[in-house]
Amino acid sequence: MLLACLSRLEATIEAETEALLARRAVDHAAVNHLKSQSLLELSRLSRGLDPAGLDAVAAIHLARLRDKLARNQEVVAMHLRAVEEIGETVAAAERAAESDGTYAPRVGL
Repeated sequence: MLLACLSRLEATIEAETEALLARRAVDHAAVNHLKSQSLLELSRLSRGLDPAGLDAVAAIHLARLRDKLARNQEVVAMHLRAVEEIGETVAAAERAAESDGTYAPRVGL
């Protein structure tokens, strides 16, 4: 049951990362829902679980998931920075379009 949960979460994370890297449309609501469900299931399954008692297969799954989560975090952060830059560019363009130049610095003085 734990391995199935880890596999589902890993597949969700990997799909999101690949979609972002390929610049494909991502249904963020659906992805977040899947991640939330998997994390809830994982937290329920891990209650009372002794980490020292995990077998090698579970440890491999956890290590692989940790690596994929780190890569996903990098890619999501990159996309968030891009969104911030686009927002700043749009805001600057709107400010420039609304300005009549009255308070703009004069060139050549």
